[in-house]
Amino acid sequence: MTKTPTYLQDAKDLLTEQGFTSSHIWYHGTSSALVDSIMEHGLQRSGDQALKAAAKQTMATIGNDYTESVEPVFLTQSKELAYYWAEQTVRNRSVRIAGDEQPVVVAVTLADNLNNRVNPDVGAASLLLVQEGEHFMAHLAAIYLANGFAAPAIDLMSADRMEYLHKLGMAYYDADIDAASLEVL
Repeated sequence: MTKTPTYLQDAKDLLTEQGFTSSHIWYHGTSSALVDSIMEHGLQRSGDQALKAAAKQTMATIGNDYTESVEPVFLTQSKELAYYWAEQTVRNRSVRIAGDEQPVVVAVTLADNLNNRVNPDVGAASLLLVQEGEHFMAHLAAIYLANGFAAPAIDLMSADRMEYLHKLGMAYYDADIDAASLEVL
């Protein structure tokens, strides 16, 4: 299990029987290698261009086509969960890109009119069916248990879309987010 730095451990303040509460402040986990670009250009949909280029080159080397998709900006209402995803970003990048990268959490403060555009990430259902998703669910269960709550039980086939937000802390914003709304924690 991930050892989240103390200053990012916020589940004790956010978890309830219904799951994670949310506000107008969201969090995004990323790699230290991307922070300068993020703080200059904001959070861009499908923003890790170096990782996409490496994947495209790998696919070309083995003779397959690579179709780039535009993904939204993934968010969570918990610094603790964002740190988990930051570690995954660093791990994923280390497979294709050499360097000494560290997990970083970026706070995203959205005005009310923009905050209303944050959506539960129901598409995460496919993630939860693979090993990476199983690791996340184990990590999430540990957070719940450490804070005195039963691990979340979610039926991926029949879950209400809001369960992805409240119980799993998975959300997305389907537009770029301006750098003025961001703060590195």
